[in-house]
Amino acid sequence: MEFVMKPIGTIRTPFTETKGMPIQPAFSRAIGRVEVLSEYVEGLQDLESFSHVILIYVLHRSEGYLLRVKPFLDDVEHGLFATRYPCRPNPIGLSTVRLLARRGAVLEVEGIDVLNGTPLLDIKPYVPDFDAKTEARAGWYDSRPARKEERP
Repeated sequence: MEFVMKPIGTIRTPFTETKGMPIQPAFSRAIGRVEVLSEYVEGLQDLESFSHVILIYVLHRSEGYLLRVKPFLDDVEHGLFATRYPCRPNPIGLSTVRLLARRGAVLEVEGIDVLNGTPLLDIKPYVPDFDAKTEARAGWYDSRPARKEERP
């Protein structure tokens, strides 16, 4: 089974290459713009009342994948699906970012961690009752030696 998706917009960021780009929104203070195509603007109604949104997008410059990878925040190899490594069988990414403003078809966001020109697939509001898991465990990430400069 295959699925065909078309972007609903484009994410604009200051990052033109992966070098120097934040690896997660928690490590980013960068400002970005989410430009939604005109035929989807009506769907943005009431979104500005949320403090955060979840952006779902295509990792459009990702090539190939391995099922075991060494993630950016560890020196040990892990299974791909136990990481947020960007090279995946289906190059789909997601980022939870702070929504600063909505101006028509454009959302201004903080904490962006994607390349400029990233195709946007969907936007969902962040709802703490649905999305925050206070009892969550973070597997290998919790047990690795923390590097001070990596913590948000």
